[in-house]
Amino acid sequence: MTQDLSIVTFGDEAQPARRQTLVDLLRACPIPDNELPMNLGLFLTPQTLSRVLFMDFLYRQVSEVQGVVVELGCRWGQNASLFTALRGIHEPFNRLRKVVAFDTFTGFPSVDEKDGAQMKPGGYAVTENYADYLAAILDVQEKESPHAHLKKYDIVQGDVGDTLPAYFDAHPETVVALAYFDLDLYRPTVDALRAIEGRLTRGSVIGFDEVNDPATPGETVALIEAFGLSRYALRRFPPSARTSYIVID
Repeated sequence: MTQDLSIVTFGDEAQPARRQTLVDLLRACPIPDNELPMNLGLFLTPQTLSRVLFMDFLYRQVSEVQGVVVELGCRWGQNASLFTALRGIHEPFNRLRKVVAFDTFTGFPSVDEKDGAQMKPGGYAVTENYADYLAAILDVQEKESPHAHLKKYDIVQGDVGDTLPAYFDAHPETVVALAYFDLDLYRPTVDALRAIEGRLTRGSVIGFDEVNDPATPGETVALIEAFGLSRYALRRFPPSARTSYIVID
């Protein structure tokens, strides 16, 4: 199976050229290395910034809810890194707020007919040994906050249909305060929703990256089959058009 690093986008014809210009400016950035990490906001597009704001919004919803943060389908791990940084901002001494990132790190192993025509096997892969690179980033993020001597993240590689139940078996104490679904596909999403249901508590939040999106219908089908649409209010964060969330009540 060929790995595919491309993504589905919805911009105009000029968007790739604009994005490449931004990348070129980033690579040629004259800002000194010691100041560059503090000025990465220079390169955030409105779309990217809206997603950063959404992750902060979700995190703040569970500030008084016990449990871990789980990302299902982390790919390059930006959200996992954001959640780690947000823990350092909002609750730097909460050693129990572990961030757990799940992904195959090899792209989609297969797709279902419920996933639509745009999803392909091997899609959304990452580069070789990327999980190790992500671990190095999360390690640095942790060291920027108190309790840096305690490892408060896990990176789990494999199909979540297998790895998520196995993780709960290995960590029976786990309560899920926040779960973010970015698996794109029907089968892993429905499996993961069923696996976490018994780990949720009142006030837990589940975020979705693609519900109601015709490009990735499998995520919506999975939500309907696992939880239904009448049990919870499906809400959206206005600055981020594609994403949505539910609160367990």
